[in-house]
Amino acid sequence: MKEKIPNRLVSKLIMKCPSCHKGNMFTNNSIFPLNDLLKMPERCPVCNQKYEIEVGFWYGTGYVSYAISVGTIFILAILYALTVGFSYKNNSIYFFIGVMIAVLAMLQPWIMRYSRVLYLYVFVKYGQSKK
Repeated sequence: MKEKIPNRLVSKLIMKCPSCHKGNMFTNNSIFPLNDLLKMPERCPVCNQKYEIEVGFWYGTGYVSYAISVGTIFILAILYALTVGFSYKNNSIYFFIGVMIAVLAMLQPWIMRYSRVLYLYVFVKYGQSKK
């Protein structure tokens, strides 16, 4: 009987290894303390998949992080327009900018982590690294 492949979306959401969907990608499950936010083991403890595929590999996550941030701004703008509306007369546009900055600042640790997860999932397929 074939081994059941874990759900790829769930594995991304809980930040598991893209090769085995079992090993944790980050050494600390919490984002706190913030100085350990991006601390990762060199290899997956379950399947031995190397996480940093080459030197400078994680520089590409800046583009993924930017795309997630722009998508978040877009969703916030739609929600804000539907609930409050944009207007220069009552300065709601400036209130939106403040809300947007606050939300992105609070989400930034998760955006940074998920950008690494999504970026690695692009380059490493399930079962690519066998022990």
